[in-house]
Amino acid sequence: MDTLRTPDDRFADLPDFGFEPHYVEVPDGDGGRLRIHHLDEGPTDGEVVLCLHGEPSWSFLYRHMVPVLVGAGLRVIAPDLVGFGRSDKPARRADYTYAGHVEWVRQAVFGELGLDGVTLVGQDWGGLIGLRLVGEHPHRFRRVVAANTFLPTGDRPPGEAFLRWQAYSQDVPELPIGRIVDGGCVTDLSADVVAGYDAPFPDETYKEGARQFPALVPTRPDDPASEANRAAWEVLRRFDRPFLCAFSDQDPITAGAERVLQAEVPGSAGRPHTTIAGAGHFLQEDRGPDLARAVADFVAATPV
Repeated sequence: MDTLRTPDDRFADLPDFGFEPHYVEVPDGDGGRLRIHHLDEGPTDGEVVLCLHGEPSWSFLYRHMVPVLVGAGLRVIAPDLVGFGRSDKPARRADYTYAGHVEWVRQAVFGELGLDGVTLVGQDWGGLIGLRLVGEHPHRFRRVVAANTFLPTGDRPPGEAFLRWQAYSQDVPELPIGRIVDGGCVTDLSADVVAGYDAPFPDETYKEGARQFPALVPTRPDDPASEANRAAWEVLRRFDRPFLCAFSDQDPITAGAERVLQAEVPGSAGRPHTTIAGAGHFLQEDRGPDLARAVADFVAATPV
């Protein structure tokens, strides 16, 4: 598998992102290895909060949440998905599949990092991957926080907002990563923050993963990922460990998905589900400290 690796100098002096990089290597599924970057902040003996980002962001998205979570005594692991951030980027779109992403994260967080007793925070594709892993390894997870995400099987038609985004992502000649994140926020991002989201992608050749992700969301019942997601849902319908929905109030992409999660997942019953006010799709960027406090309070309220 041919891969690209973003030069380190692209990540110098990013605003509010003075975290030390950490790396693991996992099999790429094609006889080679992929380097995956992650943040690892907080006490090594603290409860683990696994923060998974979505499309087209990277762990930079969690920079305002990390200090709040660490201040609550938690250990924060925030990987960059393959194709994003400091992680390696396969050069061909065909190398990116839903199953491949799930396997790369599985190998990184369970195989290489050996994480257990995990509290998942998944947003966007962080939930599509994270909830699949909960369905496949439920005993690895102590709690789940779903934030502007879902686990689609293709059995329900996608919303118009997603279809418009999917079409745009495939047709636009140049994918403006930073401006896409800005457009998914309620607040106006400063130029240096927009540049931070652009940092992993020196040119269009680095964006094959970002291009492919929208096309991988199951939108029909016979999608290649549909059966595996249906199997994960069968487990989620029996998952009785603490499950919290923390969706924003201004996200047209995932609005309403929290109602299905709360109705279907037993662990969501009686939980203090919250709506993060004044936030769009990227609620970590709009109201990161608010989401982090909801996560920290949830952990504190559901001791082992």
